[in-house]
Amino acid sequence: MYIKPTDSELEILNYLWQAGPSTVRSVHDALSETKDVGYTTTLKLMQIMHDKGLLYRTEQGRSHIYVALLGKEETQQNFVGKMVETLFQGSAAQMVMQALGNHTTSKEELNEIRELLNNLENNH
Repeated sequence: MYIKPTDSELEILNYLWQAGPSTVRSVHDALSETKDVGYTTTLKLMQIMHDKGLLYRTEQGRSHIYVALLGKEETQQNFVGKMVETLFQGSAAQMVMQALGNHTTSKEELNEIRELLNNLENNH
């Protein structure tokens, strides 16, 4: 069963995917750079995420170390799949066109997209 993380939980997961196993303090310090959040709020949210099975917690000395149990790619695929189904009535092309039309895309990203399209075309 897939557990859909909330927006706040996704922020924590994104940090853990990038930084790897971390303490509540390091997660909180990163989050507080961009938003006003209290340490106890971060701690409580991470405890809830542990209870939901989104995080694994282990002790290291006097600190708890948290690890993301959800994979980044799996989570992205689930979110994109739901978005295509609900917002774009099953049309991946509509979603891609909307995303590319609303955001600045670098030359490198466009090259990656071209390569992906070529690979998809060659496999069909």
